[in-house]
Amino acid sequence: MWSTGQIRRAFLDFFAGKGHLIVPSAPLVNKNDPTLFFVNAGMNPFKDVFMGFKEAPAPRVADTQKCLRVSGKHNDLEEVGHDTYHHTFFEMLGNWSFGDYFKAEAIAWAWELLTQVYKLPPDRLYVTVFGGDEEWGLPKDEETYALWQQYVPAERIRFFGRKDNFWEMGDTGPCGPCTEIHIDLRTEAEDSAAPLLNSGHPLVIEIWNLVFIQYNRRSDGSLEPLPIKSVDTGMGLERLAMALQGKTSTYDTDIFLSLRQAVEKLSGYSYGTDAKKDVAVRVISDHIRALGFAIADGQSPSNVGAGYVLRRLLRRAVRYGYQFLGLSEPFLHSLIPLLAEQYADTFPELQAQADTIQNIIAGEEESFLRTLGRGMARLEGFLAHHQVQTIPGEVAFELYDTYGFPLDLTQLIARERGLSVDISGYEQALAAQKARSRRATERSFGDWLEIEEGTHSHFIGYDAYEARVRIIRMRQVEGAKGRQYHVVLDKTPFYPEGGGQVSDTGYLRRGRDRLDVIHVYKEQETIIHVLSALPENPEGEWYAAIDIARRTGTSHHHTATHLLHAALREVLGPHVRQSGSLVAPDRLRFDFSHPHKLTSEELSTIERVVNDKIAAALVRREYRDLPYQAAIAKGALAFFGEKYGERVRMIEFGGKFSRELCGGTHATNTLELRYFKILSESASAAGIRRIEAITGDSYFAWVRDRLNEIEQVRSLLKHPPQLLKSVEKLLAEKEAWETQHNAWIRLYAEMLLAHWGEKKLYIAETRLPDGVGVRELLLALQRVRPTATFVLVIPRDDSMDIGICAPDKAQNLLNHICQAIGGRGGGQQKLATGKLPPLPDAVKRLTELLQLIESPAYKD
Repeated sequence: MWSTGQIRRAFLDFFAGKGHLIVPSAPLVNKNDPTLFFVNAGMNPFKDVFMGFKEAPAPRVADTQKCLRVSGKHNDLEEVGHDTYHHTFFEMLGNWSFGDYFKAEAIAWAWELLTQVYKLPPDRLYVTVFGGDEEWGLPKDEETYALWQQYVPAERIRFFGRKDNFWEMGDTGPCGPCTEIHIDLRTEAEDSAAPLLNSGHPLVIEIWNLVFIQYNRRSDGSLEPLPIKSVDTGMGLERLAMALQGKTSTYDTDIFLSLRQAVEKLSGYSYGTDAKKDVAVRVISDHIRALGFAIADGQSPSNVGAGYVLRRLLRRAVRYGYQFLGLSEPFLHSLIPLLAEQYADTFPELQAQADTIQNIIAGEEESFLRTLGRGMARLEGFLAHHQVQTIPGEVAFELYDTYGFPLDLTQLIARERGLSVDISGYEQALAAQKARSRRATERSFGDWLEIEEGTHSHFIGYDAYEARVRIIRMRQVEGAKGRQYHVVLDKTPFYPEGGGQVSDTGYLRRGRDRLDVIHVYKEQETIIHVLSALPENPEGEWYAAIDIARRTGTSHHHTATHLLHAALREVLGPHVRQSGSLVAPDRLRFDFSHPHKLTSEELSTIERVVNDKIAAALVRREYRDLPYQAAIAKGALAFFGEKYGERVRMIEFGGKFSRELCGGTHATNTLELRYFKILSESASAAGIRRIEAITGDSYFAWVRDRLNEIEQVRSLLKHPPQLLKSVEKLLAEKEAWETQHNAWIRLYAEMLLAHWGEKKLYIAETRLPDGVGVRELLLALQRVRPTATFVLVIPRDDSMDIGICAPDKAQNLLNHICQAIGGRGGGQQKLATGKLPPLPDAVKRLTELLQLIESPAYKD
């Protein structure tokens, strides 16, 4: 039986034998394409080649590409787990021809590989072909149909429309008809599978798609022929393994078996005995792969962009484990070592970062399980105080949107209480949110208007701050920020945003025309300059100039990140690796892997190491065209998730002290930085720490601000000759006053308790004496009666203050009250405060509400 490793190797060897260059997988995280968070098809890394913006690495190319489909046009997320062959993360085996071979060779080689190498039974293979489209003015693909008849009987070839057999990578761009190879995996079928093609049958599935790129889709929807015809094929490794290993589900293949068994062991559930629990096992087995590979390639879960996609995936997996398998403690992270071992030979980045990936996932799990607990309290609180037969749709949506509850979990809890959920209201709230999200991110791209022919995007900014340039192409973009314009230049001194470094800004000028460049970024290898206006006549030569002060500050902070990274590894250990950064003209932010908060001594040592290197006047050594392996052999740090070519740029300061592969801009000598100061150190994510720091002019501006503050303090204290002693005296006087004040508050608390009597729970409406805050009074009451719970409300003009002090769960209790009667607040589990709307008979109403103190929701 074929193993997955053998299948992958046979594919690459086969196409190497057909003259294809075998290239490594691009990173899963799509950093140079703003239209796509993750690579979702094998062709994504070659998008610029198909668009004509970049030369192909070779006329014939093949690879296995890491892919992730969870959002956008290619969205498989909702089907994952519910069927037996859709996945979020998958490997796409692919071969490409860039203006070389076309339909005949692609079809012949596909048939040869499947039937002669993999030995799949030919009579089980079916083919679909593009059947034409009258609206688009496209005829049937009779050429492909005729080519297939050399290998497949006509009764096993079917024509389908554009939905199934015309491939487009987006709303605009290269596209073309495709032909798909399907396989019938039914074990005892005697009838033809042709009627089942594209019907969703779990055992009659597509395994290989051959796309013939021959058109360009314009922004007005029209199609124009491409000057060069290309081939783009993609075959899902997981589905191919299912066919070759004689399985009826991809989750039964060797790819998933060990993960599935690990989930069974964690949950104590035996797969195959309960349909809903089987879905949960499949969801977890699938999603952990997506999470592991995405985090390894540099993307952590967060609340924005690609990070939010990962957070949704993680929470979906945790929810299924929590809801169906009884996994109420963090468990996903424990699957990472198994996943890393499985892919150690093919994708070693997982093994190299397994500890960091585990820490990040574990932290996310713990956070989400706490959120689920709060969601349960919210739902329990609502049900306890609203006598309804149907949970309103807006409440169900709030549980989903804020607490991560899927609708079916809310429905399950409702059914247990004999209630229903307003599905229509939920769907309306969900649709409204999606519409808001679309409006916030929607952008409309016009077609590229070709101004001149020739090469483009040659970056000269390492050596020049200005240049004579020509506009090669431009387009108009409509979005939430209004209308903007994109231009591509033949060469450019503008650094495009990337590697954590912000872009240059500046202008293009010709005569009296000046066009401000407000942002610069890359789409694949094309450098896009964003302008707020376009000239009437873009042709001819323009003078391009960057903002030199901005570039200088940014370069200094980028050099500081390299020195900081090296210092962190020297002080904390070689496990430290960069996991994100922001390099701006006035500051830097540096995220790195480390399991603990740094001590003040460690921070001081790191700061001293960096400043010693600055004072040592280290000259930047730059290697612009170094073979990748030679740079690694020199000890250069390379980062997972970055795509490096065969030749790279290496930046070195102080010899072995700091060597990194880097495309950013830097100081020529560390003396230019003058001084380095760490402003803060905090947690960025589980297992990831963050340092914010400044250098150069920003440091001296910071010092000036601090000196101004000191001068203001001196002025407030009437310019004492010894400032420190004056402050110490003031603090001593304050401490003496607070001692007397606290003694008075304690006497007041004892007086109140004598009046209220001895209880376990005190609920009271009171007024505060002048100079006494609700927190002070609560703490004084707690010191007298440490085991009691106190709930105080203080009337105001148009609201009521509320304070709760308890041995535990004070914040949970406040949440119950706020959710039941309105209001807001926060705090910790021993003390929480907030504001409520005016509440008639406050003590009576709160007494009724606080019967919840013994409820399971409060205890949770």
